[in-house]
Amino acid sequence: MDPNGWTPDELTRVSRATELELSSRRPDGSYRPYVTIWVVGIADCLYVRSAYGLDNGWFQRALKSGEGRIRAGGVERDVSFEPPGPDVAEAITAAYHSKYDRYGPSIVGTVVSTEAVKSTLRLVPR
Repeated sequence: MDPNGWTPDELTRVSRATELELSSRRPDGSYRPYVTIWVVGIADCLYVRSAYGLDNGWFQRALKSGEGRIRAGGVERDVSFEPPGPDVAEAITAAYHSKYDRYGPSIVGTVVSTEAVKSTLRLVPR
């Protein structure tokens, strides 16, 4: 198990998945419907960004609840949503470019923009 709570296998499988499904927890403890987003891994951490900025509904719900569940690459885990430190923003942007540039600049641009950088969350297993 990694110090951040992910096993090496989980990190590999989720990082390699093209898409991740994310569900935030409601105040009553139930989960909201999953939304499909992109995910990247940097070292021993996993990150997601809102392609439509800070006001995107799933992002606001994740911030408010602080926890939820993810599914990707055959892995399903309860997670906490935490803001990353500012020192990883460039590495996360580079990882998005490396993994998703094949979709073209107009699409990958939605997750590497200045606004998207502000809407980054680190996924921490619970």
